[in-house]
Parts: sequence; C-alpha cells; structure tokens
Amino acid sequence: MFKDVIVTKIYEPVTVFSQKGRRFEMKERDCFGLSLCLSGQITYRMGDREFVSRQGTATLLPYGATYTLHGDSDGLFPVIDFDATGLDLKEFLILPLENQTVLAEEYEQLKNDFLAGDRLQVFERFYRMLRQIFPEQAPRPLANVLKYIETHLQKTDLNNQFLAQQMGISEVYLRKLFTKHLQTSPKQYILNARIRKAERLLAETAKSVGVIAEECGFSGPYHFCRAFKQRTGQTPTEYAETHRIIKI
Repeated sequence: MFKDVIVTKIYEPVTVFSQKGRRFEMKERDCFGLSLCLSGQITYRMGDREFVSRQGTATLLPYGATYTLHGDSDGLFPVIDFDATGLDLKEFLILPLENQTVLAEEYEQLKNDFLAGDRLQVFERFYRMLRQIFPEQAPRPLANVLKYIETHLQKTDLNNQFLAQQMGISEVYLRKLFTKHLQTSPKQYILNARIRKAERLLAETAKSVGVIAEECGFSGPYHFCRAFKQRTGQTPTEYAETHRIIKI
C-alpha cells in the first residue's frame, strides 16, 4: 500500500482520550489519519459497516470519510493526521500490532521532533512507523483472512485447513503469510485474538464463563479457562473481579 505513497504533510500529533460512551461524528474527513490504540476500544461506523479499534491495533483513517465514532471503553489513542498522494484508501484499515511498545515510543519521539521543529526527522520517523505497522503492506490474501478471523472468532473450526479453503490458498502459503508479515502462526494469532476478546467481555459484561467461552470460539469452559490462565496468569473469574468496569 505504501510503496508509491508520498506523505506531503504531517499535522501536530495528539493523544486522544476516548471516554466510554462518547459519540462523535466526522463529516468528510479532510486528511488521512493513523491511530494507535494503546488501551480501551472504539467502534467506527461508516455506512452500514463497523470497524473496531481495540488495544494492540493500528487504524488507518481514510481521507474524505464520513463516519461516527463510539467509545466502547476508556482508552488512549495517539493520532497522527497527514496528507499524502498515491494512497488509495476507501474504508478503515485495522491491523494488529506485534510491537506496540516500540511504536508507542516512536510516537512520543515523533511528538518531540515535531515540537522541536525537526521536520526531516518527523517525516523519517513517520515513514519508519508505517513500515513497522504495514510491512510491505499485508498482501490481499492476508488482509482477507485477518478480516475473516475478526468476524468469525466464535467458530471453533478456525484452523489452518479451514482458513486456507475459505481463502482459496494452500496451507503452506497461509503459514508463510503469517510468519513473514506478522511474525506468528495462524493458530497463535487466533488464540491471541480470542484471549483479547475474552478480556473485553469479562471486563465489560456480566456474561458467564461458559457463554464467553462459546462467543470466543473455545471448545468449552475447561479449554477456555486453561488457555486464559496460561496467557494472563489469572482465571477468567479472577480477571473479571479485578478488571470489571463498574456501571453506575
């Protein structure tokens, strides 16, 4: 995507605190934007489509878009607005971050460079961030499979064979795509996505462990509890007790 893109202007970066329940409408966005989700979650709605930005993801915001934004939970969203030529983007593009800490540090340095008036360093750092977020740009088959996983996490049969069949590619090619562009395996990526979804449901809802296990695509409560504790160090019940958002 960024092979032929020329960034012509970078606006002052800002870190937006999105409050739970906050609603905002943007009409005909006058520039592109890059938003990192360091915490929390927001949902963009453009037409009849929804795009969810949650912790550990980056969102590319399209120029000219009219959309609404809803704060699903409190969070911090560093945003860099920019102008560019050669960027063909018609809708929101959301991709997972494997290096969130590094990118957060790069963003803070970019802010300092901007305040110092070091325009060359600002552009150099921004291009470096884009390369980290969109390495060579995920090829279309990978973008398609990531979108499919995002909307079908509840399916228990999201294995390599099933995904390859759905995308019309070989299992070998599927594994190579994940290894090259995301530095992980399809199985590990799916597990990470399921755990993140479970964390959100445990914190934001009062749903039972069994229901959450089913909605996140685990084969049953036992499998869910074991996988969740291995990843977070807490059982789902313990996590809910320490992270649940109290609604008043």
